[in-house]
Amino acid sequence: MTDYSRVERLALCDLFDELGPDQPTLCEGWNTFDLAVHLYVRESDPMAGPGIMISALADTTEKRMERAKAKLGFAGAVNKVRSGPPRASIYGLPLIGHQLNTTEYLVHHEDVRRAQPDFTVRTLPADQQASLWKGLRVASRAMARKATSGIVLQLPDGRSTVAKAPVDGRTVTVIGAPVELTLFCFGRQQVADVQIEGDAAVIDELKTTSFGF
Repeated sequence: MTDYSRVERLALCDLFDELGPDQPTLCEGWNTFDLAVHLYVRESDPMAGPGIMISALADTTEKRMERAKAKLGFAGAVNKVRSGPPRASIYGLPLIGHQLNTTEYLVHHEDVRRAQPDFTVRTLPADQQASLWKGLRVASRAMARKATSGIVLQLPDGRSTVAKAPVDGRTVTVIGAPVELTLFCFGRQQVADVQIEGDAAVIDELKTTSFGF
């Protein structure tokens, strides 16, 4: 089975090399250098990692990121990401690391790709799309919890999953390929190539809702 976490990791690092350190990303306030360092400290710095998920510890993470930027430089940070996590890191464990990184690297790869003015939508392999859809069916309810309406995620072939039950009778259907639905649920609504059906006012609200874990 192809390890798509590694495929996306290597493709993202190649794109970092191509673009350089000062290009925009879809991560608010971060350029490509910031994103590369984020990925490095996430996997390699146990003191920085908790602040990525816990806002009260975010200052520590920012300081550790700045320290890593000064120490490694852009090329060094990219090379660290490319080489993969340390063996002692939870991300270095084959099964767990794969589960934690497959969507992470896909989304951040698209964060860089789709921040460029000439980006195109990629066609991903069928087994990668199937894996993303399987993950969405499990995780989408947690990711869509902040939505003020119901959400149904639907593939072009009609298969669907309920990300959130109707709220006050309101619900919308978001239709797209698994990768596009993944981006939508990770808060990249503005660049996700999806079709949304439902009440226009609810759709407008949904496009600016803060999604993700």
